[in-house]
Amino acid sequence: MSRRYEKNKKGERYCKTRNIIKSEKKLFNLNHRLADIRQNYLHQTTSSIIKREPSFICLEDLNVSGMMKNKHLSKAVQQQGFYEFRRQIKYKSEWKNIQVIIADRFFPSSKLCSCCGNIKRNLKLSERIYQCECGNVMDRDYQAALN
Repeated sequence: MSRRYEKNKKGERYCKTRNIIKSEKKLFNLNHRLADIRQNYLHQTTSSIIKREPSFICLEDLNVSGMMKNKHLSKAVQQQGFYEFRRQIKYKSEWKNIQVIIADRFFPSSKLCSCCGNIKRNLKLSERIYQCECGNVMDRDYQAALN
């Protein structure tokens, strides 16, 4: 679109041709459709979680504003709709009387052993397998989910 605008620049002004107007309309419809697909996916996902009727739902509080400062991730993070997911989980869980727990963003969920409660302070992000002194060995993400 910007190249088309530059082609039709007359002095300081831009001249919108009919083809540019048609292309803008196509782009608007495509963006609108993608936003609707994302919104529908959020509703379906939250509904499927609530339909399982768990005793509680635990969500982690993320530093979204910090993630938005990363120029490589900001667009993807923005499109995910983390707050909308959290909002929908909250109000849908109220319908079914399901408790929603918001975990603190600094809670050491992947560094904490689910068996003995020992915290492994020097755990690097590159280590994908959690190994505790008590003999507990499991995937780091599964460990965090258990905690």
